[in-house]
Amino acid sequence: MAAETYSSADFPYDRIALIGAGLIGTSVAHAVRKRAPDTLIAFADNDPATVAELASLFPDNLSGSDPAIAVKDADLVLLCVPVGAIGAVSDAIAPHLKAGATVSDVGSVKMAVLDQLAGKFGPDVHVVAGHPVAGSERSGPSAGFAELFENRYVILTPTEGFHIPALQALTRFWRKLGAMVEVMEPTHHDLVLAITSHLPHLIAYTIVGTAADLEDVTEGEVMKFSAGGFRDFTRIAASDPVMWRDVFLNNKEAVLEVLGRFSEDLSALQRAIRWGEADRLEDWFTRTRTIRQGIVELGQDTDEEDFGRRSKAPVPKPYGD
Repeated sequence: MAAETYSSADFPYDRIALIGAGLIGTSVAHAVRKRAPDTLIAFADNDPATVAELASLFPDNLSGSDPAIAVKDADLVLLCVPVGAIGAVSDAIAPHLKAGATVSDVGSVKMAVLDQLAGKFGPDVHVVAGHPVAGSERSGPSAGFAELFENRYVILTPTEGFHIPALQALTRFWRKLGAMVEVMEPTHHDLVLAITSHLPHLIAYTIVGTAADLEDVTEGEVMKFSAGGFRDFTRIAASDPVMWRDVFLNNKEAVLEVLGRFSEDLSALQRAIRWGEADRLEDWFTRTRTIRQGIVELGQDTDEEDFGRRSKAPVPKPYGD
């Protein structure tokens, strides 16, 4: 279905500044271009190669390395940088924001972001932290696409005394990009994401790292004979290393809490396997299968066979040919 196009009167912002031009930042730009082509977009990124690529991808938009120029007259400033860079970026843009501007972000950690943004701006600049729960293992400006946020959740985490019109405008913005919006308390967000995103990434990095250690012994068999489960782990483990370094460093309390619970559950499964407790294993796997079915029913994935992937490896010839 074609995306609906909005007039400037329907869209909540006339000018948007995107600080950071990776997957999320460029996907926002593509989505805005598709739905509200009259909205002005300005990029800032500190990588000269990225700035040059932006000039090709978005020739009608302002792009450069100076965030102070990008945020000039912007109604919405979206910080699309690793969580660890939020403080430095906010220092750079603070003197240049116009009165009434909204500052938000796209990081998967919220308390650390809010701590870095606290006290940076005057009372006439509104901070509403956010997190689009959407992405892929691909990164960089060429990875973005307009449909990234369609039927995906965006979590907004306003703090006490937040500006209600700013929250309402940001909610409309994400909904017009095709997303579903939830409002959540920041610390609860960090715990939820530690379970649903951060711990799975940590496990994926660990398993793929273990396989890499075995690679010399198996002479490529780990990669050659990867089953679907391992392929999914390698997809997750291919995510942006800088982004995930900052996620774990800035959400360590919640991650360590759920990691402790995971370790306890893993030990219980280890005992069940050791002692041949078939009923316990089957009950556990049945309960977890229900979680997967619920994700599909909510439209957050499909039940297509092999997750829609088809092998690109050459088909081996039959024996005897």
